[in-house]
Amino acid sequence: MLQLHTFSHSSASYRVRIALALKGMASESHAVSLIANDHLSEGYRALNPEGRVPAIVTEQGVLTQSFAIMDWLEDTIPEPSLYPADVWQRALCRAFAHAIASDIFPVQNLGVRRKLISDFGADEAQSTQWCADWIAKGFAALEAETAKRGWHEGQGYLFGPTPTLADICLVPQMNNARRYGVDLTPFPLLVAADAKARAHPAFVTTAPETQAG
Repeated sequence: MLQLHTFSHSSASYRVRIALALKGMASESHAVSLIANDHLSEGYRALNPEGRVPAIVTEQGVLTQSFAIMDWLEDTIPEPSLYPADVWQRALCRAFAHAIASDIFPVQNLGVRRKLISDFGADEAQSTQWCADWIAKGFAALEAETAKRGWHEGQGYLFGPTPTLADICLVPQMNNARRYGVDLTPFPLLVAADAKARAHPAFVTTAPETQAG
């Protein structure tokens, strides 16, 4: 069985948990607390030198980075797909997902927040505001892109009748937005898409509050 090293409130870990659930893949979960610095331990670094979560142990070896893991799942188990069928829509879906994973998420993760506080004198309130500002800026662009595509509430998931990589990335980032007090009023389409996706069983059963550690 696959072994998933994960942290309950890690966005990247949540993405992979959702993808596994959508693919119907069972895994044995190993909690790695970022708060307790489990990811910096010698034992975990031996498994994953990056010292990040998630990491998945497969028959072939250890795979890290959420997008690499999800791509591997897609290649291994093509159905149900994490992408829309149309080639152009697949590209737009990837762009949406990467806007979150590559642009929004990295500047507000735990390591960045700790650095702001330890090296640059930010207090907790300033660190929180930093995160909220970057999330709001990114969400403004994604809201505009979603409106430009003509997506509306009741249409389905962001890129079709089933959840895709876009939904997988949006829901964990919405959790972060709420944690940091982002005003979501300017983003009604994203809020509607988030509500649709988080009601899906694959999102419900893998949510942070359902996880150990």
